[in-house]
Amino acid sequence: MAAGKGKRWGLIALAVLVVLIAGGIVGFRVAVGVLKGKVVEALGPDSEITGIRVGWASVDVEGLRINGPRGWPAADTLRAERIAIVPSLRSVLSGQFQVHSITILRPYLSALRTKDGHLQVVPSLLVGAAGKGQPADPSAPAASSRTVTVGRITLRDGVLEFFDATVPQPPLKIRFEQVQATVRDVVVPALTGKIRLELTAVLKGVQRDGAVTIAGWAEIASKNSSVTTTLRSADLVTLQPYLIKAQETGVQKGTLDLDLQSEVSRARLKAPGKLTISDLELTPAKDAFGTFMGVPRHAVLASLKNKDNKIVVNFVLEGDINNPQFSLNEALSTQVAASMAETLGMSLGGVAKGVGTLGQKGVEAAGEAAKGAVQRLFEGQKKR
Repeated sequence: MAAGKGKRWGLIALAVLVVLIAGGIVGFRVAVGVLKGKVVEALGPDSEITGIRVGWASVDVEGLRINGPRGWPAADTLRAERIAIVPSLRSVLSGQFQVHSITILRPYLSALRTKDGHLQVVPSLLVGAAGKGQPADPSAPAASSRTVTVGRITLRDGVLEFFDATVPQPPLKIRFEQVQATVRDVVVPALTGKIRLELTAVLKGVQRDGAVTIAGWAEIASKNSSVTTTLRSADLVTLQPYLIKAQETGVQKGTLDLDLQSEVSRARLKAPGKLTISDLELTPAKDAFGTFMGVPRHAVLASLKNKDNKIVVNFVLEGDINNPQFSLNEALSTQVAASMAETLGMSLGGVAKGVGTLGQKGVEAAGEAAKGAVQRLFEGQKKR
């Protein structure tokens, strides 16, 4: 009799266990479904994900896609084959909200630099209730009190398309492939503290590909940063919109190496750099007074013949990044034009530097001075 009761209780326990397991599976699936909906809701109405897998140590988001808004130059602002999120279990128990690591496999990211120089990256993530015209809830806790610290974000085999509308329309597209990047110590949404970055990529070109390396740190909240950028064997045809103006002589062939150390402190930029142009071939001149990067093309071509087909230009970019009149494109064009003129033995540096704001007028002044120098040279030859 006792043995029968024991057997019966064993069967009851087994049935309860089966029910609990089945209920747990159903509950788990419901929870994953709810989590998926919350993730899509957080990413915005233009986003979609294929699925979410919750493991013992990580949460995997698969098939992420965020469509580009109207007027965006690419179909998507962000895609990723898989995102693996590893939370810090110890921080969850302590209520500190820390993420140990986020690994993004084969991501695609498109970024837009607007005509006024502002950089936009995944704009849909920055549109909250305030952006929709809804008043903030004064009773809600401040966003800064709910910070999340991410120890490391890793990008593997990524693609970045950078669209720059500060150059002539349509926006110039620069494509980076094989992007490998590591970002450390990210605090969201406050973005305080130093965010450290290491990145390597291949810069796609019309005639050849170049190599890019970026390393340094940036504090987004204060706009302070220290970044080292190197560029090797980049296609000059692809990058020429940053170096020459529409009316200047174009490039048929050439490569560009760049070393740039950028420092921003208290909104002041100081970035010494070195530019090396190799194997340059220019398009045919429209007239005898054509210029390249603000100096006479005749002087450029003559220098190439005398210096192993290379031109090395040292320059320094400086300016107030909060000044609406400051343009990085124009500052680069002006400084490179002045430095190249000095490198070629022409006294144009003072003309460009005297402009003060390093703007479009500086480039035009350098170009006009170069043109005048060539005219005087020809007039002197005629008198002889």
